[in-house]
Amino acid sequence: MTYKVFVDGQEGTTGLQINEYLAQRSDVEVLKIDTDKRKDLAERKRLINASDVTFLCLPDEAAKESVSLVDNPNTCVIDASTAHRVNPAWTFGLPELAKDQRARIKASKRIANPGCHATAFILALRPLVEAGLLPAATQIAANSITGYSGGGKSMIADYQAAASDATRLKAPRPYALALAHKHLPEMQAYTGLTMAPIFQPIVGPFYKGLAVTAYLQPQQFTRQASPADVQKIIADYYAGERFINVLPVDLAATTEGGFYNVEANNDTNRVDIAVFGNDERMLVVARLDNLGKGASGAAVQAMNVHLGVEETLGLI
Repeated sequence: MTYKVFVDGQEGTTGLQINEYLAQRSDVEVLKIDTDKRKDLAERKRLINASDVTFLCLPDEAAKESVSLVDNPNTCVIDASTAHRVNPAWTFGLPELAKDQRARIKASKRIANPGCHATAFILALRPLVEAGLLPAATQIAANSITGYSGGGKSMIADYQAAASDATRLKAPRPYALALAHKHLPEMQAYTGLTMAPIFQPIVGPFYKGLAVTAYLQPQQFTRQASPADVQKIIADYYAGERFINVLPVDLAATTEGGFYNVEANNDTNRVDIAVFGNDERMLVVARLDNLGKGASGAAVQAMNVHLGVEETLGLI
């Protein structure tokens, strides 16, 4: 069977990469919009409603506008913006979230693609909340380091066009310092936490790759637990998952001379989760490709689940 797929916002970073994934597929017919009609509502509406799946790779308000154009009940919309991620009428597009999440994605015609930082944070911490080790009322402190591609076309252009003396772009740059990052609502909602985390990301002078680090104190736990115990809870939760690898509690095996490579999963849809530390203080770190499992790869994975085809099709 051939599925008709439209990418609304095909010129952006996420849209371009989704098209790269789809170009390898023999089971997909990509519906293209002429460049001069990208903002033509009538043409967008025609293509959206002619599709089996439409990906929205647009700013929030534009994504909401596109959703309003849907009148074909058989069209599935997968929205990569933040507009619908905590909307209860939409399904969160993270198949590994819970045992019934794949069934929910398969049945849904409105799927919200997770944010890159949120994906890593949720995958790292939800197992600990579900296991009852981490109380839901815990406020977690976390940071993230990410490549500049996460800032979209304008930030990519800034970095790639930077003059040799643009020293401000050569060092990591903390941002979202008002502690109100747009991923906070989904981070709270899908971990099961009742408080939003204290979350502060950092953009680095490299194209892509992301690692979220959550800081844990054993005093926060409901029972005694070592790093090995925390690792086992996470490993058991994701047992059998093809895109999630829970690393052993072994600093020599999981780092490069004590340094953690945030680019290790680039060009894949994989997530590595590692637990570091000791019985007094711990880190849980989740790394992924912010353009892969953090964006376009996740969207294609959700499409595969929804359509009932092999979940890993077209993904590494």
